[in-house]
Amino acid sequence: MNSTNNGQPAAPRQATAEAVRARLKRRYRAEMRFKAYGLLAVGLGLLFLATLLTSIVGNGYTAFLQTFVALEVTLDPETVDPQGDGSIESLRLGNYNTVIRDALQAQFPDVTGRSDRRALAELVSAGAAIQLQRMIQADPSLLGRTLVVWLPADDDVDMLMKGRIARAAEEGDRRLTDQQIAWVDAMAEAGRLEKRFNRALFTNGDSRDPELAGILGAAKGSFYMLVVTLVLSFPIGVASAVYLEEFAARNRFTDIIEVNINNLAAVPSIVFGLLGLAVFLNFFGLPRSAPLVGGLVLTLMTLPTIIISSRAALKSVPPSIREAALGMGASKVQTTFHHVVPLAMPGMLTGTIIGMAQALGETAPLLMIGMIAFIVDVPQGFFDPSTALPVQIFLWADSPERAFVERTSAAIIVLLGFLLVMNLVAVLLRRHFERRW
Repeated sequence: MNSTNNGQPAAPRQATAEAVRARLKRRYRAEMRFKAYGLLAVGLGLLFLATLLTSIVGNGYTAFLQTFVALEVTLDPETVDPQGDGSIESLRLGNYNTVIRDALQAQFPDVTGRSDRRALAELVSAGAAIQLQRMIQADPSLLGRTLVVWLPADDDVDMLMKGRIARAAEEGDRRLTDQQIAWVDAMAEAGRLEKRFNRALFTNGDSRDPELAGILGAAKGSFYMLVVTLVLSFPIGVASAVYLEEFAARNRFTDIIEVNINNLAAVPSIVFGLLGLAVFLNFFGLPRSAPLVGGLVLTLMTLPTIIISSRAALKSVPPSIREAALGMGASKVQTTFHHVVPLAMPGMLTGTIIGMAQALGETAPLLMIGMIAFIVDVPQGFFDPSTALPVQIFLWADSPERAFVERTSAAIIVLLGFLLVMNLVAVLLRRHFERRW
């Protein structure tokens, strides 16, 4: 009779082994399925991210180029210098639109009808006259001369040259007529149309004309707000974290403070905008749409993130550091600020930069304090009316012109570039200052 060494039958032993092997197979299959689900989730996430980035870049990269038209203009002093003294005031009163229309008429002498001349003039940007005026004001010696200048084309011409307007569409379904397209093709064949780097996108403020709209005003507004946010949130957040983690007694009061800080980190950002509207604008009477107010609102929103990350950095410092410093006779304050805080600073800086990156991308709280206003002038200080990059993107996305679609995507690319740089700086700072024990 078959039996085991301990006297038990072999059949039950084999049955037990088979059951164990079956359970192991099921466990391995479950682990493989879980791993496959994880890889699938990561793959879907990467696919969605790639789709998003491809869509943004595909719509926005063309905004970094702008179509310009070459015109042979005659700077008649009677037209551009009505007072005849060559002064800045006289040149400001000049009729530069007439100069541009005459140059277009010279290229197409067969265009005689009034409506046709108006349609021909629409091929050049409305801001071309201002650009021509600035050029002459910078160099009055150009008066009386005939020269070739490159002026920005209208946004519809720019979209046509970039393939954003379907030529095969019915004339009533596009913004350019067949005759205007024929004029554009004639200028292109003559080498008078050319796509160049769009400097206006980085040197101009906002504009109703897409070909003149830029992000400089929004970028400077975001910069001023981040300066205010950093100056206020970093010292206050670090000081709060040091007090709560190193000095505060553990009682019900501090427990309530910690719970509220953690809850504030999850509060929707628009609530901070409502708080800023009620306190900073209505109660204190600070100027509306100013970077100072925006920075104060973003400070309130960023503080919980900085405090939580700073406390986590302080907790990561080994207790042996504190014990060694205290054992050498250092006081609690000396131990904290001479040993603990310097070792926790990399984590604090990382949390601060991540909080600043979050603040840079916020839109909702800024809408509540009036930074949605149409601001043409580039702000020169913390009290000047301004907007921010996310708000500028929001405004452009709501515009009906097709040219604003690519500028919206281009502004998103710039914003993502800033966020990427800030996160890269956070990683580099952490690696540079990090200490291992």
